[in-house]
Amino acid sequence: MAAPEEDHKFCFQEVLDTFKLCLSENKEVYVEHYVAGWRGLVKFLNSLGSVFGFISKDAVNKIKILVALLEGENGSHYATVQSMVKYELDNNLVDLTKRGSHPESGCRTLLRLHRALRWLELFLERLRTSSEDSKTSVMCSEAYNESLSQHHPWVVRTAAGMAFCVLPGRPAFFEVMNVGPPEKVVAMLGEALPLISEVYQITEELYAQHNLLDLP
Repeated sequence: MAAPEEDHKFCFQEVLDTFKLCLSENKEVYVEHYVAGWRGLVKFLNSLGSVFGFISKDAVNKIKILVALLEGENGSHYATVQSMVKYELDNNLVDLTKRGSHPESGCRTLLRLHRALRWLELFLERLRTSSEDSKTSVMCSEAYNESLSQHHPWVVRTAAGMAFCVLPGRPAFFEVMNVGPPEKVVAMLGEALPLISEVYQITEELYAQHNLLDLP
């Protein structure tokens, strides 16, 4: 029997298992599993210390908003990202051009997680394909510059750049994933990243189709 504290130790396998459940047969994205996947990603970020706090704190806030919508009286409309987008657009529940009366709409909230998911996907892919002595600070900065940075103000970009400089090496990242030896981590990431990428692409295309990629 594992010790009680071992039961709650984060394992990246949780993230993989959750993202496996994210898509319905007709490729709709289940909000419940998307949120659960993000909970796992937050645990992963937090297990590396406070360096990713500026992303994980925001993600926790966004998760709470989506859970409240899921559990609210109109929760059935939030079962999938597709149904959420349709419901909120049909009922004028999204601030499309400027912040207004719906700062916590499901569409806006999920978009913030969606952008951060792209950064994590790019970063984890670099981790997967890099060598043991590759610099995680460089990998993380490159991934950030290709994704999240364009949505952050200068002050956040500067703070992020400084935070990434103190990242631990690749072995430390692999260790906190709690999957096993490096080759097992690489194999698991090889399985998880295509799933995360597919969820990202389906969401990206849906948002693009409805002109929602730049919600204020």
